[in-house]
Amino acid sequence: MASNNFIDYVKLICRSGKGGAGSRHYFRAKGLPNGGPDGGDGGRGGHILLEGNSQLWTLLHLQYQKHVFAKDGEGGGENLRSGAQGEDIVLQVPLGTVARDAETGEVVLEITEHGQRAILVPGGRGGWGNDHFKNSINQAPEYAQPGEPAVEATIILELKLLADVGLVGFPNAGKSTLLSVVSAAKPKIADYAFTTLVPNLGVVAYRDYKSFVMADIPGIIEGAAEGKGLGTRFLRHIERNSMLLFMISCDSPDIAAEYQVLVNELEQFNPELLDKKRLLAITKSDMIDEELEAEIRQTLPEEVPSIFISSLTNKNIVPLKDMIWKALHE
Repeated sequence: MASNNFIDYVKLICRSGKGGAGSRHYFRAKGLPNGGPDGGDGGRGGHILLEGNSQLWTLLHLQYQKHVFAKDGEGGGENLRSGAQGEDIVLQVPLGTVARDAETGEVVLEITEHGQRAILVPGGRGGWGNDHFKNSINQAPEYAQPGEPAVEATIILELKLLADVGLVGFPNAGKSTLLSVVSAAKPKIADYAFTTLVPNLGVVAYRDYKSFVMADIPGIIEGAAEGKGLGTRFLRHIERNSMLLFMISCDSPDIAAEYQVLVNELEQFNPELLDKKRLLAITKSDMIDEELEAEIRQTLPEEVPSIFISSLTNKNIVPLKDMIWKALHE
């Protein structure tokens, strides 16, 4: 996905259709001057719905669609004819889309499955015609219901990528390189910080035709929660991940300290992220020998399983996938 095409946040002003009014018509025919009420019901106003589409990866197609207005329902007619319903509007969205009320921040709905369809803004109900109100006492009601009004709302759509494993690390820690080695993804790779500006997804092939999805999130730095670097804008994409793979380069002066900084930034963004399973990969380990690796191993945090890897030489890439698969299915 090109960086200028990755849109994971849009704001829409939505208005459903109002319901059509019920009819107050009376049947009239030669020889039947008192034919009675025959007013039909008004039609429902159009809904605004979201539908999951597994072929979409971004909200780009909705970026410039600022206003979404559904059609109104038509009024009822004579001879008990109901008014036509307002045409619904169905917005296709990628899986992992969350809809929030812009004013309250409340989650309205979430789309997580292909073909899942849910009402975002309901259309107004059509009013009943006067035929509904006739009875033995009131045989000629002079009234019918108006249709319910349209519903207006400002909705925020946020995309949270659905992945099994989220890669967490400082810029230039080797996250994109690992993703390019274990999957068919082609993220941008270069020898400078903040190479990755948007999340990337890759499907990692495992044994016996099994697979899991890995998400490369743009690097965070100390102070990201206060807006430094790229801030925490993209951390929403790991909120749905089953586990987190922390990646720190072996040439770091203090791996344990860097790991704790990353943990602290995640905690400030969303404390629930710390409830996820974690693994620690020490990257670029082709640059060190076994003796130095043993020394570094003594300094690693004990609360998280760790492994030394090299995406360049494929060192421990298969054992890493084994560790990930085991953690995902424990």
